[in-house]
Amino acid sequence: MLRLASTSPRRHHLLREAGIEFVAVSPEVEESLPARGDPHRVAAHNARLKAMSVACDAGDLVLAADTVVALGDRLLGKPEGPEQAQAMLRSLGGTTHRVVTGVALRTPRSCEVRSVETQVTMRSLSEQEIEAYVASGESGGKAGSYAVQETADRFVTAMEGPYDNVVGLPIDTVREMLARARAQGA
Repeated sequence: MLRLASTSPRRHHLLREAGIEFVAVSPEVEESLPARGDPHRVAAHNARLKAMSVACDAGDLVLAADTVVALGDRLLGKPEGPEQAQAMLRSLGGTTHRVVTGVALRTPRSCEVRSVETQVTMRSLSEQEIEAYVASGESGGKAGSYAVQETADRFVTAMEGPYDNVVGLPIDTVREMLARARAQGA
C-alpha cells in the first residue's frame, strides 16, 4: 500500500490523475524553512522528515514531498498572511525563480530522497493584480504565494522543467521511484 504523507489536495489530485492508488495520511512533523539556503537540500530534508513521521509496515511505501520557491538563495514557503503573500508576489514579479520539490519514498528498509527543479519566469505584476490575487484566496497555503494550476498561470511567461513540480509533485520522478522500490521487492 502507498501512503501519501500529505494533506495537500493538489498532490492528491496529481496522484489520482496519474492513476496511482494511495491512502492519504497527515505527516506528524513541523515544516521548517530557513530564510536562506539551498532549496534542494531544504526541500529534500523536509520531505524525508515527513516520510519518516509516518508508520511504514511490511509491504508499505510512504511517499512525501515538500515544495520550496527560491529567489536566489532566498527561500519562500507558504505565506503566513495576506501581507506576506503580497510581499512574496512583489519579489517574484519580473523574475525567473526556482521551484524545487523534494520527494521522499520510504520502504520498511530505506528512504530514497530526490529533488526536482523547475525554473519559472513571471512577468511584472501591478499592485492591483497582487492585491486582487491575494484577495481571491488562491495564495494561501501555496509556496511562493501562487498556484500556477489555478489563475496564477496568467502571471507566468515561461517555464523550464516539469509543470507538475510547480503544482507540488513531479509525477515522472514519483513513478521512477515507485518502480525502483517495487523492483527491489518493497
